[in-house]
Amino acid sequence: MKSLVITTVVVAATVALAPPASAEMYLGNYELIMPDRRDFHTWVWSAMTPCKAPNTYDNLPNCIHILTLPRPIAKAVQSVGDAPLVNGQYTFTVDDPFGLRCGDIYYGPTIPTHDVYTWDANTLAGSMVSTFDAGCDGTPGGSFTYPFSLNRM
Repeated sequence: MKSLVITTVVVAATVALAPPASAEMYLGNYELIMPDRRDFHTWVWSAMTPCKAPNTYDNLPNCIHILTLPRPIAKAVQSVGDAPLVNGQYTFTVDDPFGLRCGDIYYGPTIPTHDVYTWDANTLAGSMVSTFDAGCDGTPGGSFTYPFSLNRM
């Protein structure tokens, strides 16, 4: 009986004194899964460091520094930037010179896009809104929204 009381007290103290659950994403490499986007690339996001305050080496809280790595590199560019966490959602912005693919997916023309990725810190699921000034074949500009998920590698 005495050991049951001690165990109960230890468990209660552990729960009461435990740090709050973090909504932050773990640092690491992630595969970007975006099945609905017309693109022949797959992407790895390297989220290996926290963001840094300007002109210092101080880490910024609730922010991850991201490097995007296209596979293959052909007709794609690496991007780098910060993804701040606000209200449980990360946001990462990329200006992609090859974002919208027209005609032949491999050799056809491309149109620059402004892409805003937003995802949930816990589920790692979100959406990317890709905005462009002009569409394929002279159509008006607009935007497309693509769901995505991140899988830790």
